[in-house]
Amino acid sequence: MNNIKVILASKSPRRQDLLRLMDVDFRIVLKDVDESYPAGLTPEEIAVYIAAKKAEAFDEEPGDEVVLTADTIVAIEGEILGKPESPAHAVEMLKKLSGKMHRVVTGVCLFYKGQYNKFFDVSEVFFRQLTDEEIQYYVEKYQPLDKAGSYGIQEFIGLIGIERINGSYTNVVGLPTEKVYQQLKQLI
Repeated sequence: MNNIKVILASKSPRRQDLLRLMDVDFRIVLKDVDESYPAGLTPEEIAVYIAAKKAEAFDEEPGDEVVLTADTIVAIEGEILGKPESPAHAVEMLKKLSGKMHRVVTGVCLFYKGQYNKFFDVSEVFFRQLTDEEIQYYVEKYQPLDKAGSYGIQEFIGLIGIERINGSYTNVVGLPTEKVYQQLKQLI
């Protein structure tokens, strides 16, 4: 992937790490984007809609670089769990996820030569029943206020609480690397 130059429009250290592990040459450019979305969209539509809004913020042509934007959301029982507003909100979210299956949806948009290539990936994540002590410990120690659904799969709560995943692990981390790789190959 060394011949592809990417602008990553994300401050997520997890997305940055995944691109590094893929040997993608990238630089980070951040734009302020309103992440609101119209009512009535499915989780897949919401993730793609927000990823596309982030890409559309790059109104100038990026030349020979690909702008990569993404948005990850957590959905459970018809509810969207975004980033928590406080530690108490994070505890509340984790209690909702405890003992249940939820869906992690990542929408991705690749903006290249005036074209927007939009796609998404979905993973099903199964948490065992978590204790109040495990949830409290995780929220206090890891401060997951920057994570959709209030958790990182690669951190304590994911390592001790997730029983299984149907789908892409990297999608749950925040970027479906398998699909991103295939789409980038098609662009260049």
